[in-house]
Amino acid sequence: MTADAGFVQTSQGRLYHEMAGDGPPLVLIHGGLWDARMWDDQFEAFAQRRSVLRYDLRGFGRSERPTGPFSNTQDLTELLQHLGIERTAVLGLSMGGRVAIDFTLEHPEMVSALIPVAAGLGGFEYEDAELEKRWQELEAAIEAGDIDRAVDIELEIWAPVPTDPDAERRCRAIAHQNTFELTMDESWPRHIDPPAVGRLGEIRVPTLVIVGDRDQPLMLAIADALVQGIAGARRAVVAGADHVPNMRYPVEFNRLVLDFLAAAER
Repeated sequence: MTADAGFVQTSQGRLYHEMAGDGPPLVLIHGGLWDARMWDDQFEAFAQRRSVLRYDLRGFGRSERPTGPFSNTQDLTELLQHLGIERTAVLGLSMGGRVAIDFTLEHPEMVSALIPVAAGLGGFEYEDAELEKRWQELEAAIEAGDIDRAVDIELEIWAPVPTDPDAERRCRAIAHQNTFELTMDESWPRHIDPPAVGRLGEIRVPTLVIVGDRDQPLMLAIADALVQGIAGARRAVVAGADHVPNMRYPVEFNRLVLDFLAAAER
């Protein structure tokens, strides 16, 4: 498969992207531990039926790092405008799921369907003593300058259930090459205000919420909130999967996504 790849200059800096396929558009937004390569098992498969765009979020992969406050939703808006994509289905995982939800709220006219996968949710509050202990370990590693250990802790939290050895190697390698979220100034990312948690009722597009049943309880709680808050939203649970169901069970994941989109477009 031949993909168009390159950089787009936005008002905030350069973004790396790849496009392939023909048909209704679909954009893939990666999680905060990885980059666009986490969609390797989806990109070609989806491009057989759709026009697929994947890109590196600001500070990740080959995209330019910010030097001050930035907005991921603004980046996505400008990227789509540059590529001439007026309306698209939006699929995002983890941090990318939060971006997808926020983008849908900011630009409902540009979104045909929404697929949050193990998604973050702005303004969502949840108490988990065990997870809090792991956050403290993570912060201690970052403060000590041991970024490799910090990435390993993140992987222990979010990706502890390997399935395929090759996928596990890719999962870990890509994570260790993307440390921006661990080292950035936490005040830089600009999020929508008011946050998405109180605005889910504004989302009016077909929505499929995907989660692995072995993900963190926090993510299962967010999935519940999304299904309850978005009218008509469906939930799909990938048995045996942790925070990256697309890498753990790609065949099942791809079927869920493509079947949902096909039904949503009827």
